[in-house]
Amino acid sequence: MTQAYQLGTFVKTASPHIIEVLGTTKLDFVCIDAEHAPLDRATLDMMVLATRATKLKAFIRIAEVNPAVVLSALDIGAAGILVPHIDSAEDARKVVAMARYKGGSRGYSSSPRFAGYGSLGMKEALRIGDEAQVICQIESEDALKDVEAIAAVPGVAGLFVGRADLALSMGLDNPREPRVLEATHHVLAVAKKAGKLAGMFVGGNAERDEFAALGADWFIVSSDQTLLRQGAQAIAHAN
Repeated sequence: MTQAYQLGTFVKTASPHIIEVLGTTKLDFVCIDAEHAPLDRATLDMMVLATRATKLKAFIRIAEVNPAVVLSALDIGAAGILVPHIDSAEDARKVVAMARYKGGSRGYSSSPRFAGYGSLGMKEALRIGDEAQVICQIESEDALKDVEAIAAVPGVAGLFVGRADLALSMGLDNPREPRVLEATHHVLAVAKKAGKLAGMFVGGNAERDEFAALGADWFIVSSDQTLLRQGAQAIAHAN
């Protein structure tokens, strides 16, 4: 039976080979973490290129909301961007505009990967470019106050609960504190009501199933680093 959700993992290691290996699995996408990993533009380019050798979609979690950063991520062929710290509907409108040609401010060139290196006509390249998904991370109390308006912004493809930073914004140090879980449930419900992707990071399959039952349908499960460490530990000496 087809699952009702999409699954990916964070990639934090600066290597296209990691992407190739993950492409042999049944994951739907990878999210290349340019926010928390040391990944420059050239490395990101090679990692997105590696997804072209697989069935995986490439999302990039950008380091900052900046027109040049958004442009670069989408020009090299990312299917979408995961955007940290979207605290208001105005923040969401700004980043959507950076990612859009029609009604937006994205600069156009026919030469990058997304446009087939000049092989596509301008009309087709613009159409493809404007299909890029913008997923907004909800990870502060300010964002919670404006979450319905954020979800309603045209061009926002989904909401993604950042439970760790959300906990920190509440003065907490545990993403499973009752207040954080209550907020998580609320964001998922808002996303579903708006017809948007309801995304979140989870540590493993148990949390995935827990939150899938609550409507989450776009999961980033663990990371390449954690999966490698867990796999190695499973075969390591017990003490």
